[in-house]
Amino acid sequence: MPPEHLHDWRSSMLDEAKLNQFVGQMLGDLGGASSVALVRIGDALGLYRTLHAKGAMTCAALAAQTGAHPRYLREWLSHQAASNYLAYDPATETFALPPEQAMVFAVEDSPVYLMGAFDLMAASLDNQAKVQAAFKTGGGVAWGDQAGCLFCAVARFFRPGYHNHLVSQWLPALDGMSARLERGAKVADVGCGHGWSTVLMAKAFPATEFVGYDFHPGSIEDARAHARAHGVANARFEVATAQDFPEADFDMVTCFDCLHDMGDPAGAAAHIRRSLKDDGTWLVIEPMAGDRLEHNLNPVGRLYYAASTMICVPTSLSQEVGAALGAQAGEAKLREIIGSGGFSRIRRAAETPFSMVLEARP
Repeated sequence: MPPEHLHDWRSSMLDEAKLNQFVGQMLGDLGGASSVALVRIGDALGLYRTLHAKGAMTCAALAAQTGAHPRYLREWLSHQAASNYLAYDPATETFALPPEQAMVFAVEDSPVYLMGAFDLMAASLDNQAKVQAAFKTGGGVAWGDQAGCLFCAVARFFRPGYHNHLVSQWLPALDGMSARLERGAKVADVGCGHGWSTVLMAKAFPATEFVGYDFHPGSIEDARAHARAHGVANARFEVATAQDFPEADFDMVTCFDCLHDMGDPAGAAAHIRRSLKDDGTWLVIEPMAGDRLEHNLNPVGRLYYAASTMICVPTSLSQEVGAALGAQAGEAKLREIIGSGGFSRIRRAAETPFSMVLEARP
């Protein structure tokens, strides 16, 4: 290029303060991205759990406790301290897991336990080639064809929310449903995945019969194993789609974070209505989202749009109809889909920063 065409960026209309601010944001983003593998190593090797149980430790002491090689561990600990994931005391050369960070990394029943989210990030990277190819064709990537154990990551990500809110808050928010379940009822958990939601409900309401349906055979196998491990006798699991599961006369049907993944959510809504008693309830849990893009330009929306691009939309487009609602469909669109199935009374019964809880009745 001739010299007279060379452009000095400093002479442009560029706002250097804004540029520096954005570069700082990118450094933070890259730091977070670079942490995914290291956080998962800390989880897999029990490093967070050991620090949580034992308190502040030197690198040598943690290596002795966990069997991790001291040289690798020193680098890992240094990264964790630089990330503010661990606290470092230079006077004693010890590293500690503060109680707030422990809620994210070590306490599995915490409502903000996020190890499943790190697993999802890794699965998304593994799945890049398949989704990137689908960008060119408009096709889908089937749930069973996603790279890595995506199903395990999804189950792990959503479990803390279900554990902390489902029985104690979400079900009581439904009109009369907790009492009905206590007396004995019949419930279908459609799109149950690994069965965390089904088993939690079955343990809480032993007089009620639960059946979990999912179209992914591997997830159903894991759900059955999960129920056995928890000694749950009033829950069973079957392979079926939301449009063709066989039974009816349910007092309640639940869909946990799966309606937007379905190829034909309107068809699912109609079939669920047919499967319910006339005084039954459809409980729909969906990712928290506003109805317009500008309402979702926030940290939660950022994560959900990423998951939607890499997981939810490809899954839906691989199925019949391929509605591709996306993880940030919003309540208005969800109400439209639910209402198309024959539900006339729809309300938001509860919410968390990550989830909206919709109660639908005929």
